[in-house]
Amino acid sequence: IIAHVDHGETTLVDQLLRQSGTFRENEQVAERALDSNDLERERGITILAKNTAIEYKGTTINILDTPGHADFGGEVERIMKMVDGVLLVVDAYEGCMPQTRFVLKKALEQNLTPIVVVNKIDREFARPEEVVDEVLELFIELDANDDQLEFPVIYASAINGTASTDPTKQDENMEALFDAIIEHIPAPVDNSSEPLQFQVALLDYNDYVGRIGIGRIFRGEMKVGQQVALMKLDGSVKHFRVTKMFGFKGLKRLEIEQAKVGDLVAVSGMEDINVGETVCPV
Repeated sequence: IIAHVDHGETTLVDQLLRQSGTFRENEQVAERALDSNDLERERGITILAKNTAIEYKGTTINILDTPGHADFGGEVERIMKMVDGVLLVVDAYEGCMPQTRFVLKKALEQNLTPIVVVNKIDREFARPEEVVDEVLELFIELDANDDQLEFPVIYASAINGTASTDPTKQDENMEALFDAIIEHIPAPVDNSSEPLQFQVALLDYNDYVGRIGIGRIFRGEMKVGQQVALMKLDGSVKHFRVTKMFGFKGLKRLEIEQAKVGDLVAVSGMEDINVGETVCPV
């Protein structure tokens, strides 16, 4: 998700979690579900990419949040390698903001499929058609390819939990957005029979299991207990055993025994794992 800070991205994610049934009715969404870093709450920006997964009609949709600021450039590029498409969220009145240009440019360079979400469509003085024209101009300016220029547009009011493909009327729920994600954003290529390739994009730590590498499985499968090789950035190779593995559901991490190509997982067992390193078979 690429969005300027006040354009309603967090509210949008909250609604996707609720309407996909990933949140139960009695679960309270933290005021801003994805902005869980204290520094972010203070500054109102998204720094570390957060990930969450929702199930919709039998499809798992992994959602990653991107930092909206150029000073987190390295992280932005890594996140773009982990996803298959992007939602560009823009305010129906304010339109595109300069801060989103950098992140959007990285997404387009990676040949990612964009979906444009014009949010706050219920706002007074909303000008959705003009905003879409501005987005198109920005895409052309950023050298988007022909396929990317054919982006689908969803008009939404995240605060009301509604979306539509028509700027003049809203449906009763967010289905239009879910359907657009499933229709337009490509699913991972199924190469689960090939040798494992898992790339570390983020790090985490907890006192119980130590250092955790979070990333995407690009090829093959990974299981708890498996002996694997870590290709270090300095060219060296270290062997380790996968001690624990976590998948994502909603905003929770769940312990899992195995994962396959396309899954985003968190893995422990290797103390000095670093961002950008690759795990493969021994």
